[in-house]
Amino acid sequence: MSLVTVLPLAVVMVAGPQILSAIFLATSEQWRRNSAAFVLGASLSISLVVVVAYLLGSRVSGGGSLLGTGARTVLNVVVLALLVYVAFDTYRTRHVSEPPKWMGTLATATPRFSLKLGFLLLGFFPTDIVTSVTVGTFLAANGAPVTDAAGFVAVTLLLLALPSLSVLALGDRAETALPKVRDWMNDNSWVVSEAVLLLFVVLTLDNLLG
Repeated sequence: MSLVTVLPLAVVMVAGPQILSAIFLATSEQWRRNSAAFVLGASLSISLVVVVAYLLGSRVSGGGSLLGTGARTVLNVVVLALLVYVAFDTYRTRHVSEPPKWMGTLATATPRFSLKLGFLLLGFFPTDIVTSVTVGTFLAANGAPVTDAAGFVAVTLLLLALPSLSVLALGDRAETALPKVRDWMNDNSWVVSEAVLLLFVVLTLDNLLG
């Protein structure tokens, strides 16, 4: 149950500058190496944040209670608060119509830079670190093994790899289509993110009230 539950949050992880960066790198001069380095960096930071959040959550959960309230209930309240924050931030920034100016430099990025970008953007971008912490805390609150986060990490990385996989499979046709996909994602990804977050809020409330 927990494994299936956390998978949709992978969409929230990549919506925004994350997938836009992946698209820019997929059309860069060293696109194969840049894309691979970007995904590798992302895998390291996402896994790190999720595991740390899970271990901290498990420690709290193992404590039995906190101020007379069940520790798992407290963790679920924390998860709910994190989800509300991410939903609010996603809604607040929904009208940002242009990618950050620094993305223009990705056309000439190096694999080393792409590795750092993937690590920092997916691990420490505000909405991403909160989402990863939410996944780790949610699994700990429900007594699920940390390995249930593997699917979440894998789907996130697959979504980040899709632009480069498209170029690999379709060649020039993908390079023509990717800018259109980038523009659509920039304008509409917040709607998809909000829908996923709403679903997760409902599931968390069900855990609290059930």
